[in-house]
Amino acid sequence: MAHRKKPKLAVWKFSSCDGCQLSLLDCEDDLLAVADEVHISYFLEATRKIEKGPYDVSLVEGSVTTPHDIKRIKDVRKNSKILVSIGACATAGGIQALKNFAKVKDYIACVYAHPEYIDTLTTSTPISDHVTVDFELRGCPIDRGQLLEVLNATLNGRKPNIPNHSQCVECKRNGVVCRMVAAGTPCLGPVTQAGCGSLCPGRDRGCFGCFGPMETPNTASLAKHIGELGKDGRDVQRLFRNFNSGAEAFRKESESHG
Repeated sequence: MAHRKKPKLAVWKFSSCDGCQLSLLDCEDDLLAVADEVHISYFLEATRKIEKGPYDVSLVEGSVTTPHDIKRIKDVRKNSKILVSIGACATAGGIQALKNFAKVKDYIACVYAHPEYIDTLTTSTPISDHVTVDFELRGCPIDRGQLLEVLNATLNGRKPNIPNHSQCVECKRNGVVCRMVAAGTPCLGPVTQAGCGSLCPGRDRGCFGCFGPMETPNTASLAKHIGELGKDGRDVQRLFRNFNSGAEAFRKESESHG
């Protein structure tokens, strides 16, 4: 019987906290099934073994925040047949995209004793701003079930079955009482893509928008309603400037409340 050649998988880290890579390791028993179907060629979070490309599938965590990142992501793209960006950092710039609204030099001067050693861009941007991305998997961190679905779909040549409806739909399905209606709590659920399993609303907290904007979000209408709950423009701005502040819909809405 001929030996089956396994697809080569690479997992890359850019500017991030490693949480999305850990989601892959958290797959536990399912990870063994993944490892049986692919050949892990590059994944420094799990092994020091490094094999050269080209790679069949590359998972990329993290945003582009340094000049070196730009060159590196282009090299990754060149050596990857399929590239999937994973997590809020890779798909929207992450929490570090808050520097896009500030004077970066002032931040550096406050944080580092020797600012002259810091080589950074003035922005934190998603992977898709620099190279072609075949699929974006949202979340801060990503949902491991969705990650396994993306890997399964990619390896089998089909489109991943990932929901694009709002978090509100997921709350209804899970029997979670709406926090805005019941408690007047500001919540990004109506404009956020589902994926967390109603984690915060299910614990009496508003949605923080970890999975980024849903398809065609009506952010202006939600911002108006949050204002009617007694919140001012600064509160609304802070709500939209979170894990996905660099996502276009959230960025534009936050800027309208400056």
